[in-house]
Amino acid sequence: MRNRGGILALVVILLSVSAYYLIRTFKANSIRNDAEAAAMTVDGNIDPQLKQRYLDSLWKQPVFLGTTLEDLTKQELGLGLDLQGGMHVILEVSPNDIVKSLASGTRDPRVGQAIDNAAERAVTSSDHFVDLFVEEFKKLAPNTSLARIFSTAANRGELSLNSSDIDVSNYLKAEVDGAFDRAFNIIQTRVDKFGVANPNLQKLPGTNRIQVELPGIDNPQRVRKLLSGAAKLEFVEVYEPNEIGPSLDAFSGYLNQQDLEARLSSIEDRADEQEAATDTSALANDLAAQLTGSGADSTGAATDSLFNSNSLSNLFINTGNGLAVRVKDTTRVNELLNRNAVKQLFPNDLSFVYDVKPFMNTSTNEELVSLYFVKNLGNAPLEGDVITNARQDYDPTTGRPDVSMQMNATGSRKWRELTAANVGQRVAIVLDGFVYSAPNVNQEITGGNSSISGNFTLEEASDLANVLKAGKLPAPTNIIEEAVVGASVGSSAVRAGVISSVVGLLAVLIFVLIYYNKAGWIANVALVVNLVLLLGVMASFGATLTLPGIAGMVLSVGMSVDANVLIYERVKEELNEGKPFATAVRNGFKFAMPSIIDSNVTTLITGIILFIFGTGLVLGFATTLLIGIFTSLFCAIFISRLIFEHYIKKGKTVTFFTNWSEKLFKDTNINFVDNRKKFYMVSAAIIIAGAISIGIRGFGLGVDFKGGRTYVAKFENTVATEDVRKAMEDAGFTAEVKTFGGFDQVKITTAYQIENTDPNVELEIQEQINGVVANIDGNAGEVVSSSKVGPTIANDTIWSSLKAIFYSLILTFIYIYIRFRSVAFSFGAVVAVFHDVLVILGIFSIFNGILPFSLDVDQAFVGAVLTLMGYSMNDTVVVFDRVREYLNDKRKANESIATVINNALNSTLSRTAVTGIATLLVLLILLIFGGETIRGFIFAMFLGVIVGTYSSLYIAAPIVVDAMQRQLTKEKEEGLKAAEAKA
Repeated sequence: MRNRGGILALVVILLSVSAYYLIRTFKANSIRNDAEAAAMTVDGNIDPQLKQRYLDSLWKQPVFLGTTLEDLTKQELGLGLDLQGGMHVILEVSPNDIVKSLASGTRDPRVGQAIDNAAERAVTSSDHFVDLFVEEFKKLAPNTSLARIFSTAANRGELSLNSSDIDVSNYLKAEVDGAFDRAFNIIQTRVDKFGVANPNLQKLPGTNRIQVELPGIDNPQRVRKLLSGAAKLEFVEVYEPNEIGPSLDAFSGYLNQQDLEARLSSIEDRADEQEAATDTSALANDLAAQLTGSGADSTGAATDSLFNSNSLSNLFINTGNGLAVRVKDTTRVNELLNRNAVKQLFPNDLSFVYDVKPFMNTSTNEELVSLYFVKNLGNAPLEGDVITNARQDYDPTTGRPDVSMQMNATGSRKWRELTAANVGQRVAIVLDGFVYSAPNVNQEITGGNSSISGNFTLEEASDLANVLKAGKLPAPTNIIEEAVVGASVGSSAVRAGVISSVVGLLAVLIFVLIYYNKAGWIANVALVVNLVLLLGVMASFGATLTLPGIAGMVLSVGMSVDANVLIYERVKEELNEGKPFATAVRNGFKFAMPSIIDSNVTTLITGIILFIFGTGLVLGFATTLLIGIFTSLFCAIFISRLIFEHYIKKGKTVTFFTNWSEKLFKDTNINFVDNRKKFYMVSAAIIIAGAISIGIRGFGLGVDFKGGRTYVAKFENTVATEDVRKAMEDAGFTAEVKTFGGFDQVKITTAYQIENTDPNVELEIQEQINGVVANIDGNAGEVVSSSKVGPTIANDTIWSSLKAIFYSLILTFIYIYIRFRSVAFSFGAVVAVFHDVLVILGIFSIFNGILPFSLDVDQAFVGAVLTLMGYSMNDTVVVFDRVREYLNDKRKANESIATVINNALNSTLSRTAVTGIATLLVLLILLIFGGETIRGFIFAMFLGVIVGTYSSLYIAAPIVVDAMQRQLTKEKEEGLKAAEAKA
């Protein structure tokens, strides 16, 4: 092995880096546990405000090797919603409302009809909404120019009455897409200010949708209102400190009084201890005297006393331009400012508002955020609906970035009045309760055209322009998919995941030891290192570990056995030929490499397809699977090789079998090929039976594919699904009820009001469902998790799933053709995979409602199908590699194709069996211990491994035999015709 020292150094570095990131994850979790302990109340509950205050206090502080808690949480192996509870939401920016607003100046009823028609088509179409609208409008008004509808004074610079329909369409698309970008920025700010640890917010590519994941949320209704509410943009006057001096003085006195009371209470507590009583009583009396005096002259105290170093007073910092607070103290400050005693000290129309953007205090290296005192927030003299346009521009005198803003006639009048009354004062631009800018008014502004200048960067000016445009159009966001997972469900999932992981790993390690003896120890070391690297890489990327991710992790460990098996079986063949141990090991690695690469590339193709098209459960699985492919490949090739080289250098050998496994699969001579027609008939019978079942019974479609709401309800005792269904029917719901994970738990699926996007509807339905399950014939129940999928996203899920399967087949066909240079191999592999998919579909239809767990066909099922396609292809490619090797062996040149392929199947049988058994062991354990959430997913994969192994042996290879024999027959016939033509 060349450059063994370099490879060993690389292994040490990778393990060290992985360990470092895993320790960071452990430290972050340790701090969160400390926060919960510090926030524990007397009755054993956790006060969320106290917990958040504890975390805020450490957010910017070094807590691990100079790393702050903020940085730790950005690169840690976080837990997904299914493992800790929380809420997952997919929002869609409503394009029909935007187009409707842009056309608000017209009275043509055909516009509204076209918008409604386009909205209906959008449910089942992936085309841009504007294109659908234009098509529908042209159907209703073929001779009407779009410019006559949408050209207004507000967009005079972009459209005119002479603009073409294409120009108008492009303008509408730009407005819709711009509204989406603005909505994303607004929601990102809302989420950042929501106080959730590790929120995940991302744009879904190719759509006007936003995915939001909020771990630990316990108030879904608040989240719905927060995320789906329209942006509120306000222009409000700012109270300067000199305007409210008496209020600030009174506030300072209040803070000092609170500080003294806290210190006095602390001293009195210490005085209760007998050994400290004498020392503390005098100090307590002295503080009590100070406290009595502080109340008398508190209103006359200097404003600067706000900035004393006392406990509460020290929360506020005088920056010279106003007040600021440390970002880590905002939770505590909010609690303080919301006290009624504090509110009464200030004018009734005053509100405390933070700046949206923190800044760094370079002298103390602390992150601060400005605090403004604004007037009439919520009842502003001017709101964002008057803005017609805003853009990033440049100040003509300084050349620095600024923002140009235009208003309509009403806004121009109100803006003139507001600026005239505040010359020399500040006016704050407030969006969703946060100040984005507070420019100083230099003069009365008339005409509605304004320039907002300041010390802006280009990015800040662009962001402010987007904020101002957020008030230009109503861009409400509709929740089209959501899932709420209760904390108790999450803790149960953690237990299931940990148990299944540990037991699955142990099962694989024991099996490998039993089968390969001492060489099994080497493989197990590689597997354990693989697991450490896998977790370390995920932590370094800040990946989120989900229950399917755990399944993918354990499965990748099971499948990583395959590379070791391929190497070991080759080494055993070399040893059986009498070659020295060192030569056998090196040849084993060399000859196994093509099969290892081919099998991993086919699995990689599947993993990439899953990653691109999957969301939620499937995406979590794909992420872990992709990382696992690379780490397992590295460990099998390098870790195992390093250990073998160590033994070779020492002059030692390693045994590759036990007494039990030595003769297993040795000299097997099963005739796979000659019996192929019998197995064709068996497969055809299963597929036909499945097709009949699909035609008669259909599938149990999951909510992913048909849309609707799903609730998982847990009862104190065993409950009959029919009783729950009848109770739902009596309450006015048409619902499907299934047992879910035990006879005391059910899954309720209903399409009731699924197209209603009003966020209040969710609460109403939730309350109705809670009322139904609260008491079923004396059996108390509660909803522990819920999910919702709108009809639009259900349709998109179907199409994305079909595309994922199609692309996977095409890419695999191309790869196999490139590697084997024969259509016969590509055809055999694709037919075998297609066979596997049809068999699994048939089984899911036949046994739906019979087996005691869900066999719904949903996105998780599609993920399982794609994974089994990858596994089946993996198995098939290994056989094909051996077939190619035998076909190129001149010693086998005189053998028939059937004989060559039959020998190849027998020679790889041990590898097929060992890999299959190891993978089935893991899947069986996941099926038993993995939890109800992934049971249908794992069952599909369990069946897939069996069916995939069967098809590799009895379908794929025999089809290659038939195809190649037909090709040879055709070539012979063409040769005879050519010879006859020459004669």
